[in-house]
Amino acid sequence: MRTLTKDLQEKITPQQALNILREGNSRFMQNLKAHRNLLEQANETSEGQYPFAVILSCMDSRTSAELIFDQGLGDVFSIRIAGNVINEDILGSMEFACKVAGSKFILVLGHTKCGAIKGACDQVKIGHLSTLLSKIKPAVNEETATKENRTSSNASFVENVAEINVKRNVQEILNRSSIIRDLVKEEKIGIAGAMYNVASGKVEFYNDTVTTKQSQEVEAMNA
Repeated sequence: MRTLTKDLQEKITPQQALNILREGNSRFMQNLKAHRNLLEQANETSEGQYPFAVILSCMDSRTSAELIFDQGLGDVFSIRIAGNVINEDILGSMEFACKVAGSKFILVLGHTKCGAIKGACDQVKIGHLSTLLSKIKPAVNEETATKENRTSSNASFVENVAEINVKRNVQEILNRSSIIRDLVKEEKIGIAGAMYNVASGKVEFYNDTVTTKQSQEVEAMNA
């Protein structure tokens, strides 16, 4: 597997970036790995980095993006925070990744059996964690299919909220960042949400890339 250079990064399209992630997860599920020399990659990337994607995932110890998508050193920007929530610092990091460093795709990756989602479902109050979980609460409220037992003991409720949370965060990125919104509109980058199954290792992608039309609709709402 070749180490990404600026020239190689520039040639990758958003759709190709998504395909690379899909193919990497397929290898992961088959317990295969692309041939790469990590020490060599460390040396080759010591003077610069050209990741093709930025992945926002949960801090859960089972959800390392580089492993799930079979990527090496210098291939992806990895942002990890409980509940894969959005804040100003994360938006700034994504803007740097795409506008400055040239990444071609943003993936918001949730996962099954997420502790942060469960905490939000149970309205847990613990120090600074309460502030973080409040960012997930809108997804809890938006889940209206479940009428009874709206707690972490209801597995289907938890997974419904996790999916809503991912899709809300994709939309929030577009709503809050004009830089990212413009890059999507210009088809310079793509953005999608996905869910990682901690039992099977499979990543389910939602809606693939956001279309130009969708980003224009967001722009109109913010006008």
